[in-house]
Amino acid sequence: MTDAEPTSNPTPLSGDSSAPRGSASDSAGSGSGDAEGSRSGSSSDSVIGRLVVDRGLATQAEVDAAFAAMRTPAGQIKAFVDILVEGQIVTRRQLARLRAEAESDRTVLRIPGYQMIRKLGAGAMASVYLAKQTSLDRLVAIKILPRRYSGDASFIERFYKEGRAAAKLSDPNIVGAFDVGQVGEQHYFVMEYVDGETVYERIVKFKRLKERDALTIARQVASALKHAHARGFIHRDIKPKNIVMTKGNVAKLADLGLARAMGDKKTAEAERNKAFGTPYYISPEQIRGAIELGPPADIYGLGATLYHMLTGQVPFQGVNPTQVMQHHLSQELTPPDQVAAGISQSTAEIVEMMLKKSPRDRYQNAEELLEDIDLALAGEPLRYANRAMDLAGIATEVEGQAESEMQSSRSTPPKLSGLAIGLIVGLASLCGLLVLLLILKK
Repeated sequence: MTDAEPTSNPTPLSGDSSAPRGSASDSAGSGSGDAEGSRSGSSSDSVIGRLVVDRGLATQAEVDAAFAAMRTPAGQIKAFVDILVEGQIVTRRQLARLRAEAESDRTVLRIPGYQMIRKLGAGAMASVYLAKQTSLDRLVAIKILPRRYSGDASFIERFYKEGRAAAKLSDPNIVGAFDVGQVGEQHYFVMEYVDGETVYERIVKFKRLKERDALTIARQVASALKHAHARGFIHRDIKPKNIVMTKGNVAKLADLGLARAMGDKKTAEAERNKAFGTPYYISPEQIRGAIELGPPADIYGLGATLYHMLTGQVPFQGVNPTQVMQHHLSQELTPPDQVAAGISQSTAEIVEMMLKKSPRDRYQNAEELLEDIDLALAGEPLRYANRAMDLAGIATEVEGQAESEMQSSRSTPPKLSGLAIGLIVGLASLCGLLVLLLILKK
């Protein structure tokens, strides 16, 4: 594993939360131009041409050149896909996969009330498309469950649970949910379209974020968590790829695919001893598959995300997901200000408290975290993280004093109290008196 979260998300042990967000930046090369009006190919060729660009197999200029080459000097029409293969832009095997995806795209175009524009990205559990909602003339993002899961009741239920959870949340820092439904075997979820980039993409671009910017993003996400927690939901997958930044620099928390109601005992029992989350950012209690999960679990994930923003590195690394999660459980955290220069003590203390191994030692709710972040941004002493640090310091000082006294007692003879000395003197006097009486008697 590298310092930054890899482009192909670490696979969660039990469930995949890597479905793309409603963000224009979720697909590589998504800025392919709409030059289809100048092309002589079929609509199927246009879809394949767009997929070739989206997958990074060719540039838009190369695809346009392939369309232009379809009409030979002799006036004959050459197949677009043959030009791609002959020009070594794609292989036959890649072409077969692109055709299958193009067929899936044509099916997606049939969702009533929505005009599909282009694919934004795809994950293991879903694909996301940019579309126009014709009734309201607005852009939306539509998440589509792959057909291979259409017969899997558990996947379908989880898909709809995400939609229902999102529908119960209404906050400026959470991606909004509009609709969820089914057309034939196709299940879809309509959500707010956020034209921006993810925090992960910002980390890749800038290596690490400025401290104030990172704290501001963390504060907005903490505000979103406060709203979600108040309504009984734990997100369980806070990470840079699930935070989308708008053009106006507003952070929006996305992807409620792993969200769980705190009062949902049935689901909690079913998920006992199973780890749900992303290894780089998962809390220790999620790794253990704990039944009782509360706000501190999400605060840990946000802490790992804040650590990544500040340092450009994830808090714990390893050769595989299992080792990374083991480090979350047992490895001591390297303070962020020891990894990257210029991080203030207050910010470092906030991160360290967010990433405590035990939920009891972290911020207990988003309100506490928000208060400390506000104090750090204002340059004032922290309330909660400082208290935790002071208690630890006091405990260390007491232990040091006790050890010092023990060493002192081993190196010097014991001191007698005043009472003990008085008793000894009294006994000595009594003994002397008895001896004198014996002598006189003789």
